[in-house]
Amino acid sequence: MAGASRGVGRGIARALGEAGATVVVTARSSETGQRTEGRGEFVEDTAREVDAAGGHGHHYLCDHTSERAVDTLVHWTLRRFGRIDVAVSSVWGGNEGYDGERYADGAEWGTPFWRRSAEPFSHGFGSGPYPALLLARAVAPAMVSARQGLIAFVSFDTAPGYLGDIHYDLAKAATNRLAFACAQELGPYGVTALGLSPGFVRTERAIDIGHADRATESPLYAGRALAALAADPAVAAQAGRILHAGDLAATYGFTDADGTRPGRFRVGSSE
Repeated sequence: MAGASRGVGRGIARALGEAGATVVVTARSSETGQRTEGRGEFVEDTAREVDAAGGHGHHYLCDHTSERAVDTLVHWTLRRFGRIDVAVSSVWGGNEGYDGERYADGAEWGTPFWRRSAEPFSHGFGSGPYPALLLARAVAPAMVSARQGLIAFVSFDTAPGYLGDIHYDLAKAATNRLAFACAQELGPYGVTALGLSPGFVRTERAIDIGHADRATESPLYAGRALAALAADPAVAAQAGRILHAGDLAATYGFTDADGTRPGRFRVGSSE
């Protein structure tokens, strides 16, 4: 579970723990070392949440923008546990420095592209689609050899329309296309790749910047969606698709942490 120190990644790890899974949770933020933006959520906390939910959590510090670091993580996991059944990338650093109104470069959300620097796109791509590709290429050989496995990319569906900010939209569109491309190449070997699109999630950052009242769901909702997909023997039928947490809840019958079942999130629906 890549990118699991907080947010959707932590929610997915916890839900897999609820299902009794052994979950290797990875991130850069550690209670004994580096802390992204000085935040107080750590990968060790996520591993403990997996244990508390009924699974077996193991934390591993990893810089998912480093090909060597990701390869080392996967080799360690295979030596320790023998196989990888599910790999999930929830790595996303594109919102780092965002205070609810402006990004670190001073630009507001949705500022026209010709009025801002293009550098944030490089950061967004490098902290989203690129780490997802690194994880997929690292786990693929073992899954192809076993002729089974699920690779999921946490993203946001761009098919219904523009997401409102050029850098965010392009990064998510690239991740979605990565899911489709991986599905084409892995499908013949029995491995499924797909994208997971949560709603407006009540993450720690959303709470900090005052957007909690706009959120439609908790991080656990997307987690339970992923856990349901992982348990579905017919999941290969979903290969290459971008699946919405709300739609999957209706299909599989799970609920959010508070017992509600929010429907598919649509851009503008929380305004």
